Amino acid sequence: MKTLYLSGYHSSTTLAKEQHISSHISKIKKIRKQDISAEQLLQGIFEGDKAHLAKAITLLESSKPEHFQKANILIEQCLSKKNNSIRIGITGVPGVGKSSFIEVFGSTLTQLGEKVAVLAVDPTSTLSKGSILGDKTRMQMLAKDPNAFIRPSPSGDSLGGVARKTRESIILCEAAGYNVILVETVGVGQSETMVHSMVDFFLLLKLSGAGDELQGIKRGIMEMADAIAINKADGGNIEKAKLAEVEFSRALHLYPPKENGWSPKVLRCSALEQTGIVEIWQMIEGFVDQVKTNGYFDDNRKNQNKNWFLQTVDELLKLHFHQKKAFEKIQAEMLKAVEQQKISPFYAAKKLLESLTGELK
Repeated sequence: MKTLYLSGYHSSTTLAKEQHISSHISKIKKIRKQDISAEQLLQGIFEGDKAHLAKAITLLESSKPEHFQKANILIEQCLSKKNNSIRIGITGVPGVGKSSFIEVFGSTLTQLGEKVAVLAVDPTSTLSKGSILGDKTRMQMLAKDPNAFIRPSPSGDSLGGVARKTRESIILCEAAGYNVILVETVGVGQSETMVHSMVDFFLLLKLSGAGDELQGIKRGIMEMADAIAINKADGGNIEKAKLAEVEFSRALHLYPPKENGWSPKVLRCSALEQTGIVEIWQMIEGFVDQVKTNGYFDDNRKNQNKNWFLQTVDELLKLHFHQKKAFEKIQAEMLKAVEQQKISPFYAAKKLLESLTGELK
């Protein structure tokens, strides 16, 4: 198999990429200050303009009521734009090398002629409410690639390891012509399985020799994984990676067969040495061929839309109540009563909702 060497590729196109990124940044700064109509944004998205795409995603992420209708127009129009895309969720514990893997993986795909969008989610501090949003800094080579788009977003208070508007952002990226969408989650946890409901392929990154080959396996994550990639399989870590590959392969056989008929694979790779990357992509292509042939691919996309609808209903109901004028006053009263143990939290929540809907008896 022919190996792609990214270092040589990068050095031969550095000047062009530097010019591209400089022009892109200048355009984003100019557009960011403008009040652009939905029609103008749509035209820019359909033309594959990164600045307009970035502006549109910012609009989606806005919590301002006046932006909701404009964002809805974008989604409705972009949904009708057909794109033969593959959505890939990538997760793993902090330190497993998600950003390094995604940069090399994404750069490999663009060399193969694919257009890649990376929706990277940074954790939001529960104290300061801030996010670093440093994925473009960590993926400098991919950020300069004309055929790649990186969008870091704060996770906010969203569970699932993905930003609140990740589904909508996927639709916009596909409408802009990106046919491989990589969704990076903040790290493996009990609440991070939501990403599985919005992607076609779920890749779990693991480390060898980290003590989690069996003891640390989380059943929910493992059951959903379509493949496990043991990263950092290089140098003195190669033998450990081979042992981990055997252990994880055995563990996967303990789970019941998947609905899609696919047998999860375990592969080794190294983002540092750029090995095993092409093999992972070829495996994903094989997966897509199989699930499209047996009809699971389309059925899964339909189920994703249903989940999207149900989640949006929950969000809008929450927003509806929070926007009521009496909400803060009644909530403060209920919080004080709960604090003084005059009422249970459950009954206090029930009284709050009944008060706001006029159903209090």
